[in-house]
Amino acid sequence: MNKPLLIFFLAVVSSAAFAQTLTDGLMMKKGNLCTGFMYMHDQWEDYWEGTLKRDNGNIGKITTQSLVWAGNYGITDKLNVIAMVPYMKIDASQGTLHSMEGLQDLSVGVKYYVFRKEIGEDDVFGVFAAINFSTPLSDYSPDFYPLSLGTHTTNIAYRATVHYKYGNWFANASAAYTWRSNTTLDRPAYDDGQDFYETDEVKMPNVFDAFVSLGFHNGPLQVQAQLTQMNTLGGGDILRQSMPFVSNKMNFTKVGALVMYYVPMVKNLALRGSVDYTVAGRNVGQSTTLLAGVLYTFQFVKPQPE
Repeated sequence: MNKPLLIFFLAVVSSAAFAQTLTDGLMMKKGNLCTGFMYMHDQWEDYWEGTLKRDNGNIGKITTQSLVWAGNYGITDKLNVIAMVPYMKIDASQGTLHSMEGLQDLSVGVKYYVFRKEIGEDDVFGVFAAINFSTPLSDYSPDFYPLSLGTHTTNIAYRATVHYKYGNWFANASAAYTWRSNTTLDRPAYDDGQDFYETDEVKMPNVFDAFVSLGFHNGPLQVQAQLTQMNTLGGGDILRQSMPFVSNKMNFTKVGALVMYYVPMVKNLALRGSVDYTVAGRNVGQSTTLLAGVLYTFQFVKPQPE
């Protein structure tokens, strides 16, 4: 449960001073490459079985640890390519379920600066469009929830973002629709909680997500508050006292905060940290997600003098 963590991986790429991701209103300059590693720690004990909040003493706490490589390259000032690869390990503190680990999915996204309007001396309004492709990098099983590394689907996400900046304050609103391919189980038949199917192929519901942030940045410091909402567009609930299934409806609302700091002593080096907490959900764990990382920007094209 709570495995669509790729939504949070979309926010791990940053520049020397500020973040440039698929969900914000900033861009990497032409010829600049920001790359680095992020560590993510996600843990939950209570979860929602459908809409029923409960715990499960058979498995205890579920802990997901991820090491994510991320890179963002500016093809032009208006066109960026963002890629990431997570290595994950998932453990249960109790019971007989064994841990799982390995490479999850390769994600590659393209972000384009569609429209920019300077409203006043300190006001800027912008519109961005992005498309993101992800596909499994290893032969992990999607039929082992809540310890599966993911859904083992190929995904295409279409995203639009609006950005408003006034002085040192900014606001972002982003939404995406994600198409997911079917996935395959290691068994010839299954019951998804609604119907019985004599096939190993599972039709996966698509996903809608929205991300809103409000923040402040000045010099080397950026801070923001954020809210993430994800809704699975179909799927059934976990059956009472049963394990979750890969095509279950998995909805959640998360609130969080992010801090990013450019280290003055080392040019182009940035430190990043964030925390997110699940305040509402359906068929997901009530998790706390911590993320920390180090990123460095390589400048292959010298900035043009103004």
